[in-house]
Formats: sequence, structure tokens, C-alpha cells
Amino acid sequence: MVKRNSNIDKTLKNLSLRKEAPKSAFILLVLLYTITSFLTTRTSVMQGSIAIGDQMIKYNSFTGVFSMLGYICIICLVMLFRRVGYIVSMAAIILQFPLMIFNIFVRGNLNSLPGLFSSVLVIGAISIIHFNYKKVLNYQQSIREQAVTDRITGLPNRFACGELMADLHKRGDPFALVSIDINDFKSINDTMGHDTGDKVLREVARRWKNLANSLETGTIDFIARNSGDEFMLVISDYETADVVEDTIRAYKTELEKKITLDDCDYYLTACFGYSLFPEDNDVIDNICLYSDAALHEVKKVGSGSRLLKYSPYVLNTERTFEIERKIRTALSNNKIFFHLQPQYDMDHKLRGFEALARMKDDDDTYISPVDFIPVAEKTGLVDRIDMRVFELAMDFLDKATNERNSDVMLSVNVSVRHLMKNNFIDEIKRIISSHNVAPERIEIEITESIMIDSAEKALQRIDEIKAMGMKVAIDDFGTGYSSLSYLNNFPSDLLKIDKSFIDQMNLSESSRQYVAMIISIGHILNLKVISEGVESPEQVKVLKDIGCDYIQGYVWGKPVPPEEAAKLMESF
Repeated sequence: MVKRNSNIDKTLKNLSLRKEAPKSAFILLVLLYTITSFLTTRTSVMQGSIAIGDQMIKYNSFTGVFSMLGYICIICLVMLFRRVGYIVSMAAIILQFPLMIFNIFVRGNLNSLPGLFSSVLVIGAISIIHFNYKKVLNYQQSIREQAVTDRITGLPNRFACGELMADLHKRGDPFALVSIDINDFKSINDTMGHDTGDKVLREVARRWKNLANSLETGTIDFIARNSGDEFMLVISDYETADVVEDTIRAYKTELEKKITLDDCDYYLTACFGYSLFPEDNDVIDNICLYSDAALHEVKKVGSGSRLLKYSPYVLNTERTFEIERKIRTALSNNKIFFHLQPQYDMDHKLRGFEALARMKDDDDTYISPVDFIPVAEKTGLVDRIDMRVFELAMDFLDKATNERNSDVMLSVNVSVRHLMKNNFIDEIKRIISSHNVAPERIEIEITESIMIDSAEKALQRIDEIKAMGMKVAIDDFGTGYSSLSYLNNFPSDLLKIDKSFIDQMNLSESSRQYVAMIISIGHILNLKVISEGVESPEQVKVLKDIGCDYIQGYVWGKPVPPEEAAKLMESF
């Protein structure tokens, strides 16, 4: 594959130049001008006549015809090829001056006199055309730059991105279109103002443009801003889909580096959805639709940076119906179950477990929570899943605490939709009353988004949970609303730091301090703090040094079936 120019600005310029007349037209016009010039010179000195019909026409009568045809070629060169055409035309005419002067003053051939004056007039005419046309072209170029450039970031816009894809499509070059959406960017505009938000966007654009121009990814990248906090990335000149994902991860990494503006630090994440031409489709509009669909699908998963390639099921509503059918069948056939992920204090003493919903298909194959939870929420079945998992978890806690006299804590996730229902408390009371469990051993996990939906009702509901003796944990802290004024009045017991912050913690001192700040806020508010997604001993050490209370993650324990969790309890 021929390597194209990697610089974004030059790519835009090349796209514009490709709209001009082809080089073959330039060669043709120069050739025609050469031929007509030769014929003009020959016919001006030829004697005799040619019969056309009943008329005898002298050969030198064609001199003016060929001369005008030559001048038309000259004008076309200037109009179609701008500066190069003007220079070539001027050179071609001026080089004929010595011959015409020689013919007039040495040979005494006065037939060349009109040609001399005509050439002078043509020089004036093409000069006027060139310099006036240059002004028009400069104005058109200015208009074009405005049409293809995003005003805030200076990046190419969606229109420019479409032009590039059309060019790649025409050439038959494979490419990937990546749709990017920055997570929770609205909170920056709302809390810091739109001017600050624009500064953040400009910094993100600067970083991504530098990365695209650097060729560090090993692919040809073209980054553009779509609108708001949405961007588009066109990746070409790659070997495999794995290379495409490596390139996307390079942009993800660049985005997640700390941004400091006006003495404030910002940490951004984004969701990425992409599709491939021609692998997924050979129509550009469909490629755009597919990448947007993949982005929309990956955003359903939740917080943090996520990446998804388009696959047919993303747009297939039949799959939603199919998964809904599987959920209903699983609820009827006891195929909804749970796994338990252990939670430890910093001395590696077992604190308890988080109950995580799991589901099997009719043939006992696992269905990922990433697939069935969004459908359950969309179809209103998440309430039944919550209650099924809660009831199974209470059954486990009942047996585990009675058999082992254990005081482990059991955390159960509850969707905001379910928590806000009027009968939620009654359902919880019914299940607890049917099991011999201490309410203080139960922890209800909710997300910060509950504070956005209805803060007053949320606080009332949480007060009711606390009145029953259960504890409340705020899940994925820092990725949602994060209002300290609400948090101060929020009757919670535990903050859970989202994995996306833990992932960045050991990459820079500022990221470490950010996690330390969250822990300090929790302690100031008399809350315990647990970090999710801890995957390395180095992260454990840092969290211990900065005062984290508990950890949860693969470093000390993956989600396991209840039987294995019971065996784990026996070892503590």
C-alpha cells in the first residue's frame, strides 16, 4: 500500500487538491498549445490555397484560427492550474517573442506583427485573470477551511472526515472509523463553566493531533471533532484489526494523562466504538452508523474507558428480544445465580463478599452480565434479578454465619430504578424476615446517579434502609455526580473507588494523590473506603500507604461460586 501523507493539515490540503483538474489535462493542454503554435507558425509562411467546397481559402488564413486555439489553451491552463499554469503559459508566450521579432525585423514578415500584439494582449489578459482569480481562490480556500475545521479545537470536522472516508472508499483502501465520546464531560461544563470546558477540549485535541502527526501508532490516523465531547478517528494503513485496537488504545492512553488548567487537574476517560471498511460494510453511511452503534452499545456498560468493535448484534433488535427471552426463561428455571468476590482489609483479613449476578442459557452456557444486565434494565426485568440475587445471597449468609459463627459482610448491588420503587423496602423486609441473618451484615450498594434522579426521595429511601440496620455503600465513586454537598448529607457507610482511578494510580504522582484525596474525603466524612479493581501488589502497597481501608480485586480474589466462598471463609 502506498504511504499517504500523515500530517492532518496536509491530508486536508491533498483532499482539496484532488478536486482540481488531473495532471493528464495539464499535459493535454500543453501538447495542444505546442501543436497550435507550430501550425500557427507554419500557416503564416505557407503559400497557396485549399479548396473548401466552392471556396478557395489561403493557408495563411488559418493562422488566426490556430493562434486563437493556442490562446484558449493558455487561458485554460491559467484557470485550471493556477500558479503553475500561469508560469508555464507566460514562459510559452515569452519564448515565442524572439522568433516573432526575428520574423518581423529580419525576415520582413509582417504577418507576425498581429501575433506579437496578440501575445502582449494575452499576457495582460492572463495576468489579470490569474491575480483576480487568485483572490477568488484565496477567498474560496478561506471558506473551505471554515467548512472543514472545527471552530473550538482547530481539528477537522465531521465534513472533512467524510471527505477523507470518501477518498479512501474511492481508492479501495481499508480503514477503521472510530466514534469517541468523552465520559461525564458535562460535569466539567456544569461545575467549571463552558470556557474551561472549551480549554479542556482544545488540550485533548492538541494531544490527539500531535499523536496522529507523530506516526507513533504505526498507522495513518486522522482525528476530527464531531460535536460537543464527541470525536471521530479514521485509521488507515493497518495490517490487522488488532493493530486498529492498539492504535485506539494509544489515543485512550493519551486522553487519560492528567490535564492541568488554571491550577486544576482533570482526569478524562472515554468510550470508543469502531467499525471496519470494507469488512463490516462497503457503504460509508453504514460504516458511520455501525461505529456510532458500537459506541452507543459500549456506553451502556457503565463508567471508565471501554472499547467495542461493531458486530451485527449491536443493531439487531431481535437479539434484545432473544436476551429478554433468555432472562425470563432463566428466572423461571433458576438459571439466575450469583458469584461472590471477596473483600479484604489491608492486612489481608477477609471483610466479606460482593454478590455479583450471573446467568446461564438453556444449554448451561454462561451469558455475560455485559449482555444481560443492560437488557434487563431496559425491559424492567432488573428488579426481579436484583431480588433473586438478594434472596440467594441471604440464603448463603444465613448458612455461612450460622455454621461458622462468622461476621462477614455481604454487599448486594441494587439498581437505582429498583431502589426508587415504592415496594422496594417491603420486598427487602420480606426476604430478610425469612432468613436468620443480622441486618448489620448486609450492605446495599448504590451508584451516585441516584442523587441526580431525585435527591430527596433517595435520601428518604436510604434512611429507611439504615433504619433496618443495613449499611449503604456508594459504588463507583467519582465517576458520576460526585457532589460533596449531597455526600455530606448522605447517610452512607462506605465509598467504593472506581477501578478506572485505580488503574491510573501508579502511572503518575498526581493520579496517586487524586486517589489519596478521595480516601481523605471519605475519612473526613467518617466513611470507610474500599478500592475496586486492584490487580497488582504495587497497587496494594500504594493503597496501604495512603490509608485505604479495604480492597477488592483480582490481586487477592476473583469472583467465585458460593461453595468456594464458603471454603475461603473457613481459612480465616
